[in-house]
Amino acid sequence: MQITIKPSDHAFPCDADETVLQAAMRADLMIPYGCRNGACGTCKGKIIDGDVDYGAYQRSTLSDDEKRQGLALFCCAKPLTELVIEVREVRRAGDIQIRRLPCRIESIDKPTFDVAIVKIKLPANERLQFLAGQYIDFLLKDGKRRSFSLATPPHADELLELHIRHVPGGLFSDALFTQYKGREILRFEGPLGTFYLREESDKPIIFVAGGTGFAPIKGIILHALHHDIQLTRPMVLYWGVRSKQDLYLPDLPKRWQSENPGPFTYIPVLSEPKPEDAWPGRIGFVHQAVLSDFSDLSGYNVYACGGPAMIDAAKRDFTTLRGLPPDAFFADSFTYAAESEARTT
Repeated sequence: MQITIKPSDHAFPCDADETVLQAAMRADLMIPYGCRNGACGTCKGKIIDGDVDYGAYQRSTLSDDEKRQGLALFCCAKPLTELVIEVREVRRAGDIQIRRLPCRIESIDKPTFDVAIVKIKLPANERLQFLAGQYIDFLLKDGKRRSFSLATPPHADELLELHIRHVPGGLFSDALFTQYKGREILRFEGPLGTFYLREESDKPIIFVAGGTGFAPIKGIILHALHHDIQLTRPMVLYWGVRSKQDLYLPDLPKRWQSENPGPFTYIPVLSEPKPEDAWPGRIGFVHQAVLSDFSDLSGYNVYACGGPAMIDAAKRDFTTLRGLPPDAFFADSFTYAAESEARTT
């Protein structure tokens, strides 16, 4: 069955066992949601034409009077016929409501001595809507905030994944690495930030990740692969770290490349390889590797995430030496100060 969204006229197919929201997300058409189980009302929209099975929802969220007015909760409603609906679409960071939510640390995995992969779970009746690449702020008891990028794509939001580097003396990361065992309850605010894939462009993409700047880029790439965006927009990922051990998820981008030959290429770059690394690959600063491989960037979009020095050098050199339009450079710059721990992903 086909569903058409007004006023955009975007249309997408929906299987009989899918909700309108599930089918829209599968088609990479995002509509607002906050829980996915009919409790919050964020996904409420109007049925202009057609019939639905309203599904399991809370009566306090969708009244009988609202149903008579043609309203439905699209996280629960399943089409019985072809549908024409009226609902706001999410295409920019500003389209998504910023929320404060509790969460529980579900797991802490440490692939290296100074990087933790943390997965957090929201309450059963909550989901966080976000664009791949955005970040959240943990709200700590002292009133301070700690910002961490989401490594999760929007379609896989059951658990939110964060990649956190240990900053010696850092208030949050010290506790994470020395005290937290899992099951801790925290509060956060999000989604935040303007680092996300501009899907309206058809230009090929170069990703430049420095260290744990891989986290939001992972979310963006998984989103792109899930929706086959890479088939029309070839993608190259450069991941720059100091030594081999700092490639803390080495097999993941290799798998992306093997499963998507041609449209996706992965190039790891070490700046200070150790003798025991016996590194056969690229050596040097990660943005310099891009400069070596591309003589003209005028037809590309670049997404860069990492430390301020790398971001600044990449923007300067890509735009002045390789013709990259300034508005085609998208960046998320992390800071690593122990006291502020402001953007350590």
